[in-house]
Amino acid sequence: MAAAAECDVVMAATEPELLDDEGAKRKAESFKEQGNAYYAKKDYNEAYNYYTKAIDMCPKNASYYGNRAATLMMLGRFREALADAQQSVRLDDSFVRGHLREGKCHLSLGNAMAACRSFQRALELDHKNAQAQQEFKNANAVIEYEKIAESDFEKRDFRKVVFCMDRALEFAPACHRFKILKAECLAMLGRYPEAQSVASDILRMDSTNADALYVRGLCLYYEDCIEKAVQFFVQALRMAPDHEKACVACRNAKALKAKKEDGNKAFKEGNYKLAYELYTEALGIDPNNIKTNAKLYCNRGTVNSKLRKLDDAIEDCTSAVKLDDTYVKAYLRRAQCYMDTEQYEEAVRDYEKVYQTEKTKEHKQLLKNAQLELKKSKRKDYYKILGVDKNASEDEIKKAYRKRALMHHPDRHSGASAEVQKEEEKKFKEVGEAFTILSDPKKKTRYDSGQDLDEEGMNMGDFDANNIFKAFFGGPGGFSFEASGPGNFFFQFG
Repeated sequence: MAAAAECDVVMAATEPELLDDEGAKRKAESFKEQGNAYYAKKDYNEAYNYYTKAIDMCPKNASYYGNRAATLMMLGRFREALADAQQSVRLDDSFVRGHLREGKCHLSLGNAMAACRSFQRALELDHKNAQAQQEFKNANAVIEYEKIAESDFEKRDFRKVVFCMDRALEFAPACHRFKILKAECLAMLGRYPEAQSVASDILRMDSTNADALYVRGLCLYYEDCIEKAVQFFVQALRMAPDHEKACVACRNAKALKAKKEDGNKAFKEGNYKLAYELYTEALGIDPNNIKTNAKLYCNRGTVNSKLRKLDDAIEDCTSAVKLDDTYVKAYLRRAQCYMDTEQYEEAVRDYEKVYQTEKTKEHKQLLKNAQLELKKSKRKDYYKILGVDKNASEDEIKKAYRKRALMHHPDRHSGASAEVQKEEEKKFKEVGEAFTILSDPKKKTRYDSGQDLDEEGMNMGDFDANNIFKAFFGGPGGFSFEASGPGNFFFQFG
């Protein structure tokens, strides 16, 4: 009787457990079916909740993990999905869809080699599986894009790297490594907003991602926001003290900032030689920093203009606009140097570029001034013809005319060849023309201001150089050149 009671007790204790186990399975299946219904409606959050309930009821069922992995994939939570897919194939190594999902998660996260192994296992189980065949090809394509990108990065062919990463990301949309490489190359190409956007997207998901922090800093560094850039580089190094690129960039940024500031200080103090040396040293720090280097070239060009090395200043400003063709200050500096060296066509071209960019009154006036000087330069330079400065006095102009008129008078060259006589006669007329204009205050003012001399009846084709000569030297008796020896002549009035 005691034994029977003991057996009943045993039976009473084990019977409910068997019932609970069956009930759990039924309940789990019910949760799974509800999860499937929500999955079909694309309500992936609710589907996830019900698959989780199914797993809680029956944690050894591979298909439940497989279903939850599929749901997590649709939610873009590939790392969690990968863990579920891996658990599903650990529970059932013959679960083809489990291997496919594991491979898809690996591929989405950028681990193409691991993806290939998963797809190969799926094909071992079902060699005709079309999805596994296609995904295997996709994984191999990603491996190839990675190889090409690595090679092209070393060659500094950043456009091609961006192309390869774009193709790879079509199959690996959750791969931070590919996104970071793309963002770094976009920064190197000067496409800073795009690079910033990619890095910011990653930081929203992972605020401690050292690579993304480095790229953010790199964009700021290349946009000449060096202080902010250093902050990001320092933050990246806190997250990853051995981050080599962040370390180099941080060092360069600090060195560049210090050299530039020292150069600016030397310039303000009037120590142009030291400023030139410091700007030159700064230019050697990082050839990839285009915007900062453009400013350094322009600064050095300003130093050269102060040192009156105008050709060197033009060359520096040209280097600046080659790096940054929107750099107005460099165009203005070069234009002024062109004006100072009387290269007026080049000056007009630069001022036109500036005025198209920034239509200010100041820029309009600078353009008008250059156009006027260009117009004046295309006329005869009467000052040059007489060999005097533009600020020459009335007496200096008279002395210059006397000297040049006697030098080029036709009688002086009567024994020369016909060709020489013709040339000297032309010069004699030009000297007379120059004197006619520069000795008359009204005509000189109009000439200096760039106005057309013909507007007030000053037709320079009508004057007689001989009459001007006679009027200048005076005397009704005439004049003659007589030889006083081989090649020598003296001027004699009659």
